[in-house]
Amino acid sequence: DVVLAFVADEEAGGGLGARWLVDHRPELFEGCSEAIGEVGGYSASLPGGGRIYLIETAQKGVVWFRLTANGDAGHASMLNPANSVVELGDAVARIGHHRFPMRLTPTVRTFLESLAGALGEPFDPLDPVPLLKALGPVERIVGASLRNVASPTRLLAGNKTNVIPSQATAEVDCRFLPGFEDEIFEVIGELAGERVAIEVIHRDIAVETDFGGPLTEAISRSLRAEDPGALVAPYLLPAGSDAKHFSGLGIDCFGFAPLRLPAGFDFPRLFHGVDERIPVAALRFGVRVLDRFFDLC
Repeated sequence: DVVLAFVADEEAGGGLGARWLVDHRPELFEGCSEAIGEVGGYSASLPGGGRIYLIETAQKGVVWFRLTANGDAGHASMLNPANSVVELGDAVARIGHHRFPMRLTPTVRTFLESLAGALGEPFDPLDPVPLLKALGPVERIVGASLRNVASPTRLLAGNKTNVIPSQATAEVDCRFLPGFEDEIFEVIGELAGERVAIEVIHRDIAVETDFGGPLTEAISRSLRAEDPGALVAPYLLPAGSDAKHFSGLGIDCFGFAPLRLPAGFDFPRLFHGVDERIPVAALRFGVRVLDRFFDLC
């Protein structure tokens, strides 16, 4: 049997969709051992005309922090050594400029080794970044899978230009590699400083699945039937999807919504962008691949 689930609010954490189903109706997925979903199976063109298809088998975890700085309210014309905006701004700048160390998870290492083999280039685990240049625009996605990332995204302070507010807040989106959640909490705590309070407003797990077995063989065969010679490799998605929730039921989740994208098509730039889209030919390709994939399963 195939269970087809259409779920709500993935972009808001899945509390009314996938997470709700997992928590309240797990019997709907009884016997399901594997699942396919979004953000995987798309192609990246390689020098020489070949293509590599990225199958998502791992995801970073996520922690959203709210930072709050308190100070003394007062008139902006006067000196104020306890300005909440300054205190918060310093913390946000430290976090935004911080660069976490590079670490290769099993999924990322497998991807880089596969890419190096396809390019005929040596794989240097201490400096794999040059390999990623061959991926074109997709470099931005894979490059973010090499390390933890902390991105300040929201700021709120004051309601008048001539008034120093007593409180200023910021929100920071942090994405951590499987096995490195503790590092995020330690580093953000250090960078925020003693005078800035930290609150967790959202938190979700990282996941990683082995790329092997009958399902991955069906993925490879269905892609190569439409694109002979295609290279198929697992990768780590630096964002997240509802796979995080379904993995809690013991389901091995794979990002496999196949698309053959034209060379130079900037797929990552369109995520959450204006006129988010894919070529119709890529969609038709994906329909043919999935039709064969379900036959092979």
